[in-house]
Amino acid sequence: MTSERKKIKSALISAYHKDDLEPIVRKLHELQVKIYSTGGTKTFIEGLGIAVTAVEEMTDYPSIFGGRVKTLHPKIFGGILYRRNEEKDREEAAQYSILDIDLVLVDLYPFEETVANGADEASIIEKIDIGGISLIRAAAKNYRDVVVVPSKREYNLLCALLNANSGEFTLDDRRRFATAAFNVSSHYDTAIFNYFNRELNEPVFKQSFIDGMSLRYGENPHQKGIYFGDFDVFFDKLNGKEISYNNLLDVDAAIHLIADFDEPTFAVIKHNNACGLASDDCLLEAWKKALAGDPVSAFGGVLITNREVDVAVAQEINQLFYEVLIAPSFTEDAVTLLKVKKNRILLRRKKELAVQQQYRSLLGGTVMQDKDLFTETEANMTPVTRLKPTKTELADLTFANKIVKHSKSNAIVLAKGKQLLGSGVGQTSRVDALRHAVEKAKSFGFDLKGAVMASDAFFPFPDCVEISAKEGIAAIVQPGGSLKDKESVEACDKLSVSMVFTGIRHFKH
Repeated sequence: MTSERKKIKSALISAYHKDDLEPIVRKLHELQVKIYSTGGTKTFIEGLGIAVTAVEEMTDYPSIFGGRVKTLHPKIFGGILYRRNEEKDREEAAQYSILDIDLVLVDLYPFEETVANGADEASIIEKIDIGGISLIRAAAKNYRDVVVVPSKREYNLLCALLNANSGEFTLDDRRRFATAAFNVSSHYDTAIFNYFNRELNEPVFKQSFIDGMSLRYGENPHQKGIYFGDFDVFFDKLNGKEISYNNLLDVDAAIHLIADFDEPTFAVIKHNNACGLASDDCLLEAWKKALAGDPVSAFGGVLITNREVDVAVAQEINQLFYEVLIAPSFTEDAVTLLKVKKNRILLRRKKELAVQQQYRSLLGGTVMQDKDLFTETEANMTPVTRLKPTKTELADLTFANKIVKHSKSNAIVLAKGKQLLGSGVGQTSRVDALRHAVEKAKSFGFDLKGAVMASDAFFPFPDCVEISAKEGIAAIVQPGGSLKDKESVEACDKLSVSMVFTGIRHFKH
């Protein structure tokens, strides 16, 4: 550890948010630190009965252009940037009457908050901090001589060090604050760029999160895991252990899946795929049907519904071991019951996830794509066979197609009565996916006669049609687009199976 210490004798304070600022100001005053400030921060400090010098007195220049230019002056930046151990810098500071500034405390204009609140563009532009961000960068650059506190997030650390060391800071302390400063400045600039780029949509990848949420581990215990995002914006965590990396993957898959269903629906997610899913006017029945789809895989899964969980539903769910339960709301008695298992994670959704793009890291870089936002309705299903699907079959085809859209490719989904009967996911051939789906459905006692089949991509050969017909499958939905579509259509006509094309492929690798 580097022990070079420097004592704070002067401080420049400019903070948008004044929360928790008082103890810092009082401690600096107690340590006889000379305080410089401007605007509302100066008024705040004066209100505490503490002496403060206006920056205008340092610069001999007023605040101009409605406050846009206050601290942007050589006497301010000279006092921050000049190198105390360089003789020429010291001489120039003396020549131009530049005073030392040993501590710079800034809390920037709330640009992101202003954008998120839906303010008009003029208000948003005025929340682009120029002087503040410049002060932060200057102080961080000269961290060998200056302490920089770049946001209210560092107030507690500053207070602790002021109290512990009577205003003295080691080089390691100053470098730590400088690191935080460049984290703040780079994040701030990223937010501004993304705002300006929202319409131009230049092919630039910039994402920034101030800090991350530590996870129990990554996909496996020997791997470190961190989540960069704001989990608490989307969920209230009502109970349970720490969220894991794998939990997050399944939670993400679950909320994207459930978004495509309007009727009361329950889904069981395992390894990012639905292993059970059903829609029903009665949520309790939807749960029972979803669980029946694959009660073996449901063990240790992630459960999600788009309706409130009451105590009757909770009593049934309570019989299963699962990792996470997600719902828009819970009745009080349901929460009391479900909290009996202290490790069970209960998440109450409080905001929809409005994602337009998706990202994935690969080959040392990142690929971006538009999120698959297309969800077919009955109007998108074009019959291509002599036999047309019945009204009931069409409803089931729409249901099954929603599930296959969110299943790993190659994927086949079998459904009947708005219940998932079996699926084959992540297979290297479509035939294997179908055989796996059939085998699963039969293993849990489902009769496939009259069921429907959804495929995430076209059939290159008629073999899947022939296999499904033998099992009693009555109707098929697929995107079409194969050079041999005609062969699959002819096979359907021969075997009295109806087929519809959607024109939309839903690969999900």
